[in-house]
Amino acid sequence: MSIKSESKSKLINEYSRSEKDTGSPEVQIAILTERITNLTGHFQSHKKDNHSRTGLMRLINQRRSLLAYLKKSNKDSYDKLIDKLGIRK
Repeated sequence: MSIKSESKSKLINEYSRSEKDTGSPEVQIAILTERITNLTGHFQSHKKDNHSRTGLMRLINQRRSLLAYLKKSNKDSYDKLIDKLGIRK
């Protein structure tokens, strides 16, 4: 399940470092989190959709890698991001 372009542009504006920033780890993590949330809701009504579940696991692993990179490179930004998104502990 993909996200709508309005939602994606809103996420980019909210989490970007500068005006033209679309690829920073913060933006990518926010977009992946939105997609993961949408797919999780999809599985409430489609319990046997294992093909999409594989895609969900791929998205989760990609987000985990980006979070590990952000934690290693910029701890303050990592802490703010996980608080804002409500992920992790």
